[in-house]
Amino acid sequence: MILNKPKMHLLQNLPEALCTKPFLKNNCHKGKKFTNIITTWKETNGDASESALLKCIELQVGNVAKMRENNKKMAEIPFNSTNKYQVSIHEQEGDEDPRYLLVMKGAPERILDRCSTILINGKEEPLDEAKKEAFEKAYLELGGMGERVLGFCHFYLDAEKFPPGFEFVADEPPNFPLEDLCFVGLMSMIDPPRAAVPDAVSKCRSAGIKVIMVTGDHPITAKAIARGVGIISEETETVEDIAERLGVPVADVNPRDAKAIVVHGGQLKDVSSEQLDDILKYHTEIVFARTSPQQKLIIVEGCQRQGAIVAVTGDGVNDSPALKKADIGVAMGIAGSDVSKQAADMILLDDNFASIVTGVEEGRLIFDNLKKSIAYTLTSNIPEITPFLMFIIIGIPQPLGIITILCIDLGTDMVPAISLAYEKAESDIMKRKPRDPLHDKLVNERLIAMTYGQIGFIQALGGFFTYFVIMTENGFFPTRLFGIRSEWEDRDNNSVPDSYGQEWTYSQRKILEYTCHTAFFVSIVVVQWADLIICKTRKNSIIKQKMTNKALNFGLVFETALAVLLCYTPGLSTGLRMYPLLAQWWFPAIPFSLLIFVYDECRRYIIRRHPGCWLEQETYY
Repeated sequence: MILNKPKMHLLQNLPEALCTKPFLKNNCHKGKKFTNIITTWKETNGDASESALLKCIELQVGNVAKMRENNKKMAEIPFNSTNKYQVSIHEQEGDEDPRYLLVMKGAPERILDRCSTILINGKEEPLDEAKKEAFEKAYLELGGMGERVLGFCHFYLDAEKFPPGFEFVADEPPNFPLEDLCFVGLMSMIDPPRAAVPDAVSKCRSAGIKVIMVTGDHPITAKAIARGVGIISEETETVEDIAERLGVPVADVNPRDAKAIVVHGGQLKDVSSEQLDDILKYHTEIVFARTSPQQKLIIVEGCQRQGAIVAVTGDGVNDSPALKKADIGVAMGIAGSDVSKQAADMILLDDNFASIVTGVEEGRLIFDNLKKSIAYTLTSNIPEITPFLMFIIIGIPQPLGIITILCIDLGTDMVPAISLAYEKAESDIMKRKPRDPLHDKLVNERLIAMTYGQIGFIQALGGFFTYFVIMTENGFFPTRLFGIRSEWEDRDNNSVPDSYGQEWTYSQRKILEYTCHTAFFVSIVVVQWADLIICKTRKNSIIKQKMTNKALNFGLVFETALAVLLCYTPGLSTGLRMYPLLAQWWFPAIPFSLLIFVYDECRRYIIRRHPGCWLEQETYY
């Protein structure tokens, strides 16, 4: 999963050496960094960073709208991910100075590269190496605290070359200078991560979801934010950390020795597909900084080459290509641009990364509960089909009829199967690895083996045991029943002897057969009690999961009550061919129901104690 860092909202400013504008100078303390926290709440439109700057300036100068009116904008070069700066040209307030003022803001290193002087105490001074070092120190200090840093510069255009009324052209190439500007200072902003984000990232990691941070911020800032939210663990070292600890150049450190890595967009330009695959494969904690839209797209394609299912979050126009290319693009509903929302597959209404993790958990729960419902429904197929197979193969009287099968499938099984959709998540649901989409299907071989080959087989044994008990109590021992089908089904034969030599007419035999149908039906209901309970969980113990699903508890009561209703309602023997049972005929299937419960509880216990064991590989569906 690729995470774009959220924008900043609070402001924090810089050392005195780089604090030159009056509204900054008044708030600086000698030799110290000052903090100016915005506490007023006011509605703003547009980018969050721009809103933060606007609110800060408004506290210093008052009415921003009036300031804009008095300093009319004549031209503008909007910010873009290639240049990483924004430029505008303004008329100056009053008639004292007719010159136009060019102002630029953007990535500090890009701003500094375009400057030859620096404004200190209201005077322009040459930008020498000492001042550049002060810049780097301030930049790294602020960025190291996870703050987004912006650089500012200005330039007074020559009145002779750019007289009043001059027509500025902002298209490439512009007809005004963008070099040899005057550096003004730095401003930094921070948006403390939401309290739920570190926990959400931790859940992603335990769930086997790899969170990659892709941002346009400086690597120092990106690294600090990544550590703050847990994308880079506190104890994990990057290549730079290892080099610093060992006191060797970064080039001498094997990149594979570091679990975490921070990749600059400038480096990414020269990285081949194989090298990018190597980064994605051998580093568990990854941050890409100063990236362009094209590079975000390349990163998504690299993750997909690894066989990963990629989700991308983003809110800007620059994120649109990556959102479109990803397996699932998630746009921000509040701060997101219209273009990003159109490119995305999903829109997050609260702009909270933790909501994505909640969605992953909910998706896993739905998938789990579908599996459980299917497992419960399929299991009864075996005790339903085996009576027909035995009727054909060994020639016994039919143990179960079509009507009773319909009563199971359309009656007693319906509500319990639906109730599993309301089952709460198991405790390990966010600790499992993501499923393999190619092999771990909703219905897989292990699920079929469990439902048909194991639980279904035990249920069939319970039904046949009840069948043979009733037949034996009425004089037909199991050995007498084998091969008796032709005699039993002969309407003209009214003297079929049982094991004691007593003769049975056709109508008497059919009443006994329909009674067995009813008993077999009841035995399936009894063993389905246990099947429903064990299907509550795929790995947890029932004791831990508890019987708190009210819909499931109602399903147990419902299928039992329906079975009683079908068995004992007068008149149903004519229509449904179901006859009342003696009370003791409910009990032969109970040991098999207990066996199902104990067997599956033991199976899950072994799987929990020995993860990855043979039993888990063969039976964990």
